[in-house]
Amino acid sequence: MTSNEIWRLSATETVARTHAGELSAEDSISASISRMNAVNPALNAVVVDLSTEALERARNLDKARAAGATPGALHGVPVTIKINVDQAGHASSNGVTALKDLIAPADAPIVENLHKAGAVVIGRTNTPEFSFRADTDNPLFGRTHNPWGEHISPGGSSGGAGASVMAGIGGLAHGNDIGGSLRFPAAANGAVTVKPGLGRVPAYNPSQSAERGMLAQSMSVQGLLTRSAADLHLSMPTMIAADPRDPFHVPLPWRGAPLDGPIKVAFTKNTFGYELHPEVEAALDTARDALVDAGYVVEEVEPPNVFDAGRTGYRALMGEVYTLMKQDVDAAGSQTVRDIFEVYFQEFPPFLETDLLKMMAKRTHYAREWSLFQEKYPLVLTPFLPQPFFKPDRDTEGAEGVHEVLGCAVYSYAFNYIGLPVGCVPSRLADLPTGPQPINVQIVARRWREDFAVDACAAIESRAGRMCDLLWERMS
Repeated sequence: MTSNEIWRLSATETVARTHAGELSAEDSISASISRMNAVNPALNAVVVDLSTEALERARNLDKARAAGATPGALHGVPVTIKINVDQAGHASSNGVTALKDLIAPADAPIVENLHKAGAVVIGRTNTPEFSFRADTDNPLFGRTHNPWGEHISPGGSSGGAGASVMAGIGGLAHGNDIGGSLRFPAAANGAVTVKPGLGRVPAYNPSQSAERGMLAQSMSVQGLLTRSAADLHLSMPTMIAADPRDPFHVPLPWRGAPLDGPIKVAFTKNTFGYELHPEVEAALDTARDALVDAGYVVEEVEPPNVFDAGRTGYRALMGEVYTLMKQDVDAAGSQTVRDIFEVYFQEFPPFLETDLLKMMAKRTHYAREWSLFQEKYPLVLTPFLPQPFFKPDRDTEGAEGVHEVLGCAVYSYAFNYIGLPVGCVPSRLADLPTGPQPINVQIVARRWREDFAVDACAAIESRAGRMCDLLWERMS
């Protein structure tokens, strides 16, 4: 195979070839590095180039394989790591200039699990300051661009991850999600992801000097952005391997027991008074039809109140942020991010003191409502955003900009607050006056059943096709 053919391989295809001995880890990694060198200068998605150590690791994997070692589940797959997670010997800067020398003493669990599986890290990807925007730009590394064009934000906070994997830089891209930071970049770039549920993927940063707030602990999860649903089924079993540094990790297998009969899917187009764009509605209809064709029973029915849960949850998170994080943002953040946080506090008036404790407790009420609802409907098909994805720096344009970016995104952060797994998959390519852009939908799964969400994403993908194929035609 030529280098141009190798970087196009999905993670699943790469593993099939490396395990069969048809492709060396070195050739796989070399091809991905060549692709990174070709397209990353225009994207600025990967901001720490690890080519040298990646090639050395790939050669060592090949030597071990030749000596009789059994290849790992991700043998020879090129991956990227977001710069807010620890990777030994590298800075976990989180997009903040003051943290540019915060060198990680050891790998975070997700990095360690990737290494154990035989994956090779080729670079570290960009994030906004403090990983707390749905767009990706910072004073330390600058702006990341969307490979579909500069008319669309790359999303955030895992914007570098979404842009890199869709542009062909690596087969898997690590990201994380406290209010949508896996799903915003997936929607912006046309990637596939699953936001794992609470406790599914072990998390810990060895460089941290204090524990995170309770809501940050319960809402934030680690995950992957991919170009196909099959790559999530391949890689997520490795990601959920236990790590004793996360005492609240839940050691369940990736695949749970099958259900009797066809799975019922609740389907809603409710956008709570926000205008539902025709392209988003068309994407929802395509996803519904794909699920029906795949044998799911889809019923248009309203799930428990997502708007109330989402707004309550994000106002509670803002209360914790105001109490524990605002001082750091004011001290180390740029004027841009300080201004954005001020508007966040206006859009989501923080619950504080006793009210904050009450709203943290109310999380169980919303989770119970959803648990009961999903006894009948294990999956729920929803919009992600009511409108096509926004332009770069939209959240810097005052209250109106923040409202378009985050205010209407209740289907995103509601499920961080409740702790349910959510798949996000493109089902349509919209041809808008500003240019083409993918439209993603969401699949909310029953607790502990990320596999159900990914199965549904695969069914939708079978109808819509892989968005990367359309993107690479435009990029070539």
